[in-house]
Amino acid sequence: MSRREPRITMGSPTHTLFEYILLIVGSLIMAASFNSFLNPNQIATGGVSGISTILQEVTKINPAYTQWALNIPILLLALWLLGKKFGIKAIVGSVIFPFCVLVTTHLGVPTHNPLLAAVYGGIGVGLGLGIVFKGRGSTGGLGLAAQLLHKYSGLSLGFSVAIFDGLVIISSALVFTPENALYGMIGLFVTTKTIDIVQLGFNYAKVAFIISDHTDAIRKAILYDLDRGLTELSGSGGFTGESRTVMMVVVKQNEVSRLKTLVQSVDPQAFVILSETNEVLGEGFKRHA
Repeated sequence: MSRREPRITMGSPTHTLFEYILLIVGSLIMAASFNSFLNPNQIATGGVSGISTILQEVTKINPAYTQWALNIPILLLALWLLGKKFGIKAIVGSVIFPFCVLVTTHLGVPTHNPLLAAVYGGIGVGLGLGIVFKGRGSTGGLGLAAQLLHKYSGLSLGFSVAIFDGLVIISSALVFTPENALYGMIGLFVTTKTIDIVQLGFNYAKVAFIISDHTDAIRKAILYDLDRGLTELSGSGGFTGESRTVMMVVVKQNEVSRLKTLVQSVDPQAFVILSETNEVLGEGFKRHA
């Protein structure tokens, strides 16, 4: 059977246009969530948007202007010190997100409950960021600052991001209240998890590693009864040094019980390791983008 070609070729003008559309749509969703949930309830979840919420309380300046004032110098510094690898999309993202914040400034506020605002604001920002990342874009801000800290301090990138977000949340505790900072931490956690869901989806699967003395029978059961492919890996016993075949098979969540039943029916003494995986691309699973 011939392989299906992707509907949009990577690097083509259509694909590039699609990525910019994702950048704009994601920025709009982030901005709407910021103006409807987070900013009106004085919840700073980190990043330049969190700083703009804090400075609005102190200076009464519209957050969009603060974001432009911070995003553009950080971007120029990153381009100077890290090179032009961020490309035009980082520049566009640094400009377009504050613009989206500006045009959605007067959206309604659905709730003044800070917990609901933190949760739903976090979901919205995470959804928007996930879409931006799907388009291989960036909204600039403290993410680029974290890249600089990572390069020149030797700290890991994740820890560098955590430092900046932590400083923003601590500042919100000083300007607003410690309770607001705690809600900010909830919002940041929800944002992170939502990004993962957008990036990886809900298509969780299991990877099974099977070691048995009845390899042939289990192989046939998986191939013909479960209708799944498998890969055989070469291994050796750590104690005996004997060569062993390790069968690796990927199954969907609803196939796990059937797999275990099949293996047990062939060899009750089989050694089975089940591990969760977030995304599987290929025949029988998710199609390549």
